[in-house]
Amino acid sequence: MPKIHAATVADHRSQQRAALLEAAREILTEGDASRVTFAEVARRTGLARNSVYKYFPDRRHLLTEVVREATPRWTRRIHAALAAAGESPEARVAAFVTVQLEMVRDGEHRIALAAADDQDSAALRAGADEAHRALLSPLVDALRDLGDDAPAMSARLLQGFVNAATTALEAGGDFGAVTSRAVRLAVAALQGIAPAGSGGHA
Repeated sequence: MPKIHAATVADHRSQQRAALLEAAREILTEGDASRVTFAEVARRTGLARNSVYKYFPDRRHLLTEVVREATPRWTRRIHAALAAAGESPEARVAAFVTVQLEMVRDGEHRIALAAADDQDSAALRAGADEAHRALLSPLVDALRDLGDDAPAMSARLLQGFVNAATTALEAGGDFGAVTSRAVRLAVAALQGIAPAGSGGHA
């Protein structure tokens, strides 16, 4: 990583902290959360290992911040995909499934998995739970537009298609084939969600 240059000490510290978070994020997206150690993030940023403690008291705080900073990026990506899908709830659900699996392909989900796997950190689990709720929010909105009287529950159930597709991709499944089937299943599951007489659209 290139040497950091900043106009002030505060700017320098801010840039170093950001570099440490980016190094941890890169390690997570590479697929091995156990490699997120102070020694490794220090090596990747060109800092001394002890310097990392100036920014994060321990590994859990570092991972918690990675999740916290990743969540807005994930939600922006999901909202953008759903906005581009138009007004049809079915199209928005299809976009929701697709964009999440694109993030799986890009390695982003491994950040959330690291949080879910750290059972000893309440703060980290809370951050992962908050991220999960934020990610489901646009799907809940689409289901509510469809006329679903329990959109939060349906969103959690539909997320099961994404979770299963994620497992398939991690096992080496073809991205296009897995995504196409997951989208078809999720959209097909919308039948019967809207009460009789609903227009099915916002």
